[in-house]
Amino acid sequence: MAYQLLWADDEIELLNAHVIFLQSKGYEVTKVTNGHDAIEACRSSLFDLVLLDENMPGLTGLETLTRIKEIQPSTPVVMVTKSEEEDIMEQAIGSKIADYLIKPVNPNQILLTLKKNIHRKEIVAEKANNAYQQNFGKLSLMINDARSIEEWQEVYRKIVYWELQLESADTQMHEMLKSQKDEANNMFGRFVKKNYMNWMSSPREERPVMSNDLFREHIFPLVDNGEKVFLIIIDNFRYDQWRVLADEIGSSFAIEEGMYTSILPTATQYARNAIFAGLMPSQIKEMFPKLWVDEEEDEGKNLNEEALIETQIARYRRKDSFSYGKVLTSSAAEKYIENINNLAKNDINVLVINFIDMLSHARTESMMVRELASNEAAYRSITLSWLRHSAIKKLFEQLAESKYTVVITTDHGSIQVNNPTKVIGDKNTNTNLRYKLGKALNYSGKDVFEIKEPAKAFLPSPNLSTSYVFATGDNFFAYPNNYNYYVSYYKDTFQHGGISMEEMLVPIIKLRPKNMNK
Repeated sequence: MAYQLLWADDEIELLNAHVIFLQSKGYEVTKVTNGHDAIEACRSSLFDLVLLDENMPGLTGLETLTRIKEIQPSTPVVMVTKSEEEDIMEQAIGSKIADYLIKPVNPNQILLTLKKNIHRKEIVAEKANNAYQQNFGKLSLMINDARSIEEWQEVYRKIVYWELQLESADTQMHEMLKSQKDEANNMFGRFVKKNYMNWMSSPREERPVMSNDLFREHIFPLVDNGEKVFLIIIDNFRYDQWRVLADEIGSSFAIEEGMYTSILPTATQYARNAIFAGLMPSQIKEMFPKLWVDEEEDEGKNLNEEALIETQIARYRRKDSFSYGKVLTSSAAEKYIENINNLAKNDINVLVINFIDMLSHARTESMMVRELASNEAAYRSITLSWLRHSAIKKLFEQLAESKYTVVITTDHGSIQVNNPTKVIGDKNTNTNLRYKLGKALNYSGKDVFEIKEPAKAFLPSPNLSTSYVFATGDNFFAYPNNYNYYVSYYKDTFQHGGISMEEMLVPIIKLRPKNMNK
């Protein structure tokens, strides 16, 4: 079907050559000579784009523009004008014109603006499809050749890059990329199985930076350099979600982007407590038993975070002053921001934000939220919408005017699970879908990474015979009892605790306000 254009100009007959050119390119052009006829045409027909002369007798172009936008608010309007007066252009731009052309226009200028405003998505999608196809083999080689955590981080960055590029591409490309991502996660699972226990017994210099290293490697050096640090931990925050937020908040900051590796289990009780304590879970339990809560206990698992930060600062014999805060709601964030000036005296301010983790749980439990975040792209979109419309955007705006070095990170990410794998355990086995710990666990060995000696992985052992198993790829654990209901309820939900690039390769971003040195 041909694209429909409306061209309003009191000298339209002098533009017949341009109209014939557009018709030769497959466009259908409706011609009118004044604003009233343009408005009537928009009432009776839907147009893909309107070319509107700014200086017509009767209704002006700006007046006509306002009326057209009331009738067809999403139709792009291109203003054509002889005048380059600043106030006229400001009014037109303020009225949300899509583009403007200065008379005399030539056919190629018109064609360019049509491509920009009508065909942009399909042109971008086509170029993204072609570029991905050309890079498909290169990405496959990267996946097959990855042998270090740094190489796996680069693989994950590339996959996220193409996910974002192909959001508007066709289904076939999405399926190709999803297949590559599944392959990468399966091979990443093998990489972790092969190396994780060696990491646990290696000195820091011979293993990746992990959860318990975060303060020592990334926070304390900034303070030692004389910088005041604002550490924002967004629970359950993935690298792809950071990439969609980066454009929203990054313009006011100089950005230093990196990743570190979450410990197992990739769950708040373990990974975030390890961040704040600077210790592995079994070390926390041994050294600070009152600050550790076992899986089977009903008490909240992350209620002692402030105390754990205090123990880490004391253990390194540091004198850093710090604050700790946590926000669950927008109103709580508003109150936090109101008091932010009182935090300026601290060397380190820590803020935990729980929205994305709450979104992940709500998506599992609510059919409405599941529909809103039906896939990875929608999940990212909701994350971006949250930032734009919550008090957190205001927080970043204030931090951009401050002298803080802002560090954004997380304890772990999450993965959309699709494949159930059966597990059998006793009544004390934990309920997490991506990892299990308990006695005499029965499971399929090919789908899991098993740790039969938790002490060697610095994991607590409630019983002498406790073992841990972790799901890999997009698998999730399901019990044989009521199996079909359990599988249908949890399939396609976002879960964490196991082994995947999304869960383990998590962002750590350093933002320095661009005005810091002014």
